[in-house]
Amino acid sequence: MIDIFRSEWTKIRSVRSTVWTLAVTAVLMVGLGALVSAAAKGSTDEAIPAGQAAVLSLSGVMFAQLGMATLGVLVISSEYRTGGIRTSLMAVPQRMRLLTGKLVVFVGTALVVSVLASAAALVVGLAITRPASIEVGQVMEPLAGAGLYLTACGVFGLGLGTMIRHTPGALVSAIALMLVLPQVMNQIPGKWAQTAAEYFTTNAGMLVVLPGRDGSLGPWSGFGVYLAWIAVAVIAGAVLMQRRDA
Repeated sequence: MIDIFRSEWTKIRSVRSTVWTLAVTAVLMVGLGALVSAAAKGSTDEAIPAGQAAVLSLSGVMFAQLGMATLGVLVISSEYRTGGIRTSLMAVPQRMRLLTGKLVVFVGTALVVSVLASAAALVVGLAITRPASIEVGQVMEPLAGAGLYLTACGVFGLGLGTMIRHTPGALVSAIALMLVLPQVMNQIPGKWAQTAAEYFTTNAGMLVVLPGRDGSLGPWSGFGVYLAWIAVAVIAGAVLMQRRDA
């Protein structure tokens, strides 16, 4: 597996799209968090509580998630687009070993970048809002949540990319499942619809970063529900990868 990890690391770091996508994700996290924090600070003369300031600083996660999902899609779909997947499968005929190598390398890369981008967003946002006092727990929990959430979004994209194999189709699916359909579900009236909306993909997962919505799910239980959605996508992609020709 070490050789597979090295190969996948070489692939992911040598492609320009990786650098640009990670850079866009970081800029969205820091830039949008700073804008929201500045708007909140300018709208009130009162001190903003540290917990609320931390949440405001991480508001950029709502759009940065799409950047990370895009990278996850490209990790696998770009090989199908260029035909490089055939070379990869010749070198590693065991398809599940190849997919596992991609997942491990991607998760490691995405987690490091996500945590650093979230930390930068927090530093900038808190410097703007300047809460009176800050406790470690008020910062570390949302920081960990944002890093894990963005990484999970990337794995979701990788799972969809493995299932669909075509970059545009996988990206449209990611946008629909992560951004469009969750908002549509929130607008459907009725108790059953609201319950379904609470458990729908990013509506559940986002609670670990931006808590506060009333419902039966807490931050980490909501993240667990989101991981279940991601597991379905990854497992389905793995099954299809085993059954289909390259």
